[in-house]
Amino acid sequence: MAVKRVVVLHGLYMSGFVMQPLCRRLKKAGFEILNLSYNTLHPDRKKIFAQIDAFIGSSPAALVCHSMGGLIARAYLQNRSHSSEHVSKVITLGTPHKGSAFAKHMQEKGFDMLLKNSVDFLLSTNQDWPFRAKLYSVAGDIPLGLMPILKRGSQSDGSVLVDETKLTGMAEHKVFHLSHTSMIYSRRVMDYVENILATDQ
Repeated sequence: MAVKRVVVLHGLYMSGFVMQPLCRRLKKAGFEILNLSYNTLHPDRKKIFAQIDAFIGSSPAALVCHSMGGLIARAYLQNRSHSSEHVSKVITLGTPHKGSAFAKHMQEKGFDMLLKNSVDFLLSTNQDWPFRAKLYSVAGDIPLGLMPILKRGSQSDGSVLVDETKLTGMAEHKVFHLSHTSMIYSRRVMDYVENILATDQ
């Protein structure tokens, strides 16, 4: 069935405010949107999952996520609520599915206080995508950020390595010439997201 409802999840140190341009675009395309803001340093799984469940109900749905939001989406699907079974597509933008090298570096250097409970998500060791919902993973390759210093010669969007965005079992992996934050606002990315959501596949 065609997707009707879309849950939008932002990334670390952000709020739903940064996702508003994408949400407006998707609303204009006819989708019902939940632009969910959550505390990224102290994510309350029970509260987040309850809000998503209440919004999706039994309607065909998708999750569109930036960065850490994609790891929240994975945790939601792992929770296996009734409503989560109605999610057919997950689109992630710059999500470190395999775990964040940047977060690992911060932890090793003793900067845990800057990440707090987000490490429960960011230090994941996932290698595959085991869910019925199809995963469409978007990466950027303009390294505006600290990643070129931490991992010399690597491909990244400045915050997340391109390799961290790849999982066995994903439906599609696409690289855009964008940085970690700019992909949220990119018209090309918005076109891609809308097309995935609007297509029965």
